[in-house]
Amino acid sequence: MEPEEQQKKRSLRYSIKDGVFVSMMNGFTVDYLTPFLLLLGGTVKHVGIMSALPSLFASFIQLKSPDITERLRSRKLVVSTFILMQAVMLPPMVASYFLEEWRIASFIAVVTLFTAFGSLVMPAWGSLMTDLVEEGKRGEYFGWRNKTLGIVTILATFTAGFILHHFDKTGALIGFAVIFGLAFVFRLVSWSYVRKMHEPELVRKEGDYFTLLDFVSRYQTSNFLRFVTFVSAMKFSVNIASPFFAVLMLKNLKFDYMTFTVITVAATLASIITIRRWGVHADRVGNLKVLRSTSMLVAFIPLFWLFSHNPVYLFFVQVFSGFAWAGFNLSASNFIYDASSPGKRERCIAYYNFFGGLSLGAGAFVGGWLAWVLPTGFLEHRTMNLILLSAILRLAVAFFLPFRLKEVREVQKIRTHQLLFSMLGLRNLEARSAGGGNSKGTT
Repeated sequence: MEPEEQQKKRSLRYSIKDGVFVSMMNGFTVDYLTPFLLLLGGTVKHVGIMSALPSLFASFIQLKSPDITERLRSRKLVVSTFILMQAVMLPPMVASYFLEEWRIASFIAVVTLFTAFGSLVMPAWGSLMTDLVEEGKRGEYFGWRNKTLGIVTILATFTAGFILHHFDKTGALIGFAVIFGLAFVFRLVSWSYVRKMHEPELVRKEGDYFTLLDFVSRYQTSNFLRFVTFVSAMKFSVNIASPFFAVLMLKNLKFDYMTFTVITVAATLASIITIRRWGVHADRVGNLKVLRSTSMLVAFIPLFWLFSHNPVYLFFVQVFSGFAWAGFNLSASNFIYDASSPGKRERCIAYYNFFGGLSLGAGAFVGGWLAWVLPTGFLEHRTMNLILLSAILRLAVAFFLPFRLKEVREVQKIRTHQLLFSMLGLRNLEARSAGGGNSKGTT
């Protein structure tokens, strides 16, 4: 029999190939769901609903993911099953165009299922991948992996944007049919690679099982639950405005599909360039330090949208956004892996995603409602009200919540400005190492 380490290395290679094709699928879908909804005749209210329902539904259904894994006794089987179910949702997206008065409702329903099946994959996938990647190198590995796949995503997003731009004048529906059809093929290929991966045996211990009620009842003593609260509050603050940036660009500012694509992709481009560097820094100074620093940067992003709507200016705003979000998202994911034991990890990821999904859904619902009732005021478009409100809430979250958290492993101490200078290449991290606190949470 092949040694375990060799099986792990081969599985990580298959994981990269899977990631390449799922990134191609994402590049052909994620940023174009709202534009297709607008093509169907959707309004800002429908955008809010489509942004909220998938997150809310996915958050509740994801709670069953660990139970499904325990029943099937295989994380890989759970991942491959729901990848296939997600792929099957892509063709009906285009078919919804022909349902006339039901086209908007059916499209939102299909997107909800598409998102839910993708979410059901994540707890089992996260648990499986952390068993395959060496603990001390997760920041570097996932940073490198996300950078590599980010390049694929940005190329795919540009390609999809070019296809839509080509068909814009002759028939946008054909363009969307092409990109969603190709996304379906890409997801099937990623499914084939997941099926080839090796699954290390997961040994569960007594006490690894805990209910959602057990989880939330330990807020006062659980460092991990306070972390979940912080990230969820940030997601709520972000999603009050996030779904409506596409509406602002396509409807209010009248950007064409290619301009929209270039501005949208700028954030992904910046993330690609910086994410591996964020991972290396997080391995040394701790994921919590990166989270605290980037949460402040993330809070200021919406304010930049208030000053100018020049496409070149917005491109550089998105570059800053990608830089900040790369560090925040990577360190948030890796903090979960550090703070949870293998037997509890899948359930921790599920509960983390549950509260994150609720927050995203609630934010989108609130944003959609406010978009209708808030007056324009001194701002040019109603959507700008949501952007300003999002900035205020993000600042409040970044200032008050992350400083109650503790790092869960020994890390090098460093000040925020030193971290940012090092990230920008203006100063190297000091070689010395200092204890960063080793206070584990309840998980």
